[in-house]
Amino acid sequence: MRFMMLMIPLGYETAPPDVQLDPERVAAMMRYNEALKDAGVLITLDGLHPPSMGARVSFATGEPIVTDGPFAEAKEVLGGYWMIEVASREEAIAWAKKCPASANEVIEIRQVQEMADFSPEVQAAAAGFDDLKA
Repeated sequence: MRFMMLMIPLGYETAPPDVQLDPERVAAMMRYNEALKDAGVLITLDGLHPPSMGARVSFATGEPIVTDGPFAEAKEVLGGYWMIEVASREEAIAWAKKCPASANEVIEIRQVQEMADFSPEVQAAAAGFDDLKA
């Protein structure tokens, strides 16, 4: 089973484009990342720049509308993610609990959808999906 562990740093929605990271926190996170890798569960990981450097494309009017960050209505935003492959939701939670997160960080755990999760009709409609990821 694949899971995304989504890092939600509270307050990151208002972080400036040139936000500075604490080297000690980065080193602690790197030790955690190495543990995920050494255990053979890490697929990929990345950090994300703050929303002040991003953009959103919405379609509420039927036409694409671009809004540059920061986003006034944002309450929680992603700061980064890990994609892991483990045997169960409980194992994903156990890994998230080992993260050296600070008091202002939350990790959301979401299972990745697999084609086998869907009806034959949906699988047929999504034919070729796996080829797109290769």
